[in-house]
Amino acid sequence: MKIKSYELFQVPPRWLFLKIETDEGITGWGEPVIEGKAATVKAAVEELMEYLVGKDPMPIEDHWNTMYRAGFYRGGPILMSAIAGIDQALWDIKGKYYNAPVHQLLGGKARDKMKVYSWIGGDRPADVGAAARQMKEQGFLAVKMNATEELQYIDSYDKIDQAVARIAAVREATGPAFGIGIDFHGRVHKPMAKLLAKELEPFRPMFIEEPVLPENNEALREIANHVAIPIATGERMFSKWQFKTLLADGIADIIQPDVSHAGGITECKKILSMAEAFDVAAAPHCPLGPIALAACLQVDATCHNAFIQEQSLGIHYNQGSDLLDYLTDKTVFEYKAGYVNIPDKPGLGIEINEAHVRKMAAEGHNWRNPVWRHTDGSIAEW
Repeated sequence: MKIKSYELFQVPPRWLFLKIETDEGITGWGEPVIEGKAATVKAAVEELMEYLVGKDPMPIEDHWNTMYRAGFYRGGPILMSAIAGIDQALWDIKGKYYNAPVHQLLGGKARDKMKVYSWIGGDRPADVGAAARQMKEQGFLAVKMNATEELQYIDSYDKIDQAVARIAAVREATGPAFGIGIDFHGRVHKPMAKLLAKELEPFRPMFIEEPVLPENNEALREIANHVAIPIATGERMFSKWQFKTLLADGIADIIQPDVSHAGGITECKKILSMAEAFDVAAAPHCPLGPIALAACLQVDATCHNAFIQEQSLGIHYNQGSDLLDYLTDKTVFEYKAGYVNIPDKPGLGIEINEAHVRKMAAEGHNWRNPVWRHTDGSIAEW
């Protein structure tokens, strides 16, 4: 079997899909994208696919190492996202060839279903109490929300009070056992992160996410010494080598690699397993499309330390075009009592509605994240 051709589809709301075809008629799908840089990742995929066309798709480890190690300049969000989507598609092909789900080829399932959480509140969180209550009524056991709007290095206590009030509203609306993930989103610098984390402690969050930017991970130790809330990070880390330092330093409780950003199934399986040896949990990042979610669930199935999965159904970015729109069988991501079953069909376990993909690719997108500025005109972290 040889890789015959490939196609890329830039589809709303902000995704990039890859289809790889073989000369035996087996096709694989992947989702190589960085939010806001879809066209850039597309160019990187095209460069990498020059090597793969004509090759046997089966030796995935060798293909991964060639894509990564044969480039003198390596790593980073663009190249690792391009590798990630290709890797997903190769695993999809391999699973379909052997008529088995990917998790079966990775050693089999450690669980039958995966706990999931839903997003509430949008980029600038508002009305989160009512939104959290609605998610609980729909059967979710946990939600995640942005903690705050933009914050300066040193900012007002008023903004801290507003953030605390929002979390209090969610806790009051959902009760003491409901999981609340609070995403600092790298918007909060160390001085205010310590303050905000301490103020949120009485509400017993499930975790605080990216309390500081990943380039400032050394500050996590001070925050960890300051509060008892589990600390999560990793959505903007792209390889086992980056996670190695984080884990060795013992400054995170939960890692959040993204299977569409951090080298795909091949790399993320290794990252999660490496974290298990440090007694660190995993909650993979995935505010993306159906292929990315399917790939995450295949990894989650095989990793004992994966405890909850992000998913984007109904997220504020998806208005007008959501992840189920691109699937033929929409029941594959049917959430029941806060969980989703691990897809058991061959490959990634989903069937893409190719006609809809082609229709929406004709519409395309040019999604960009907003640019925020502080009152003084300086650029703010989004």
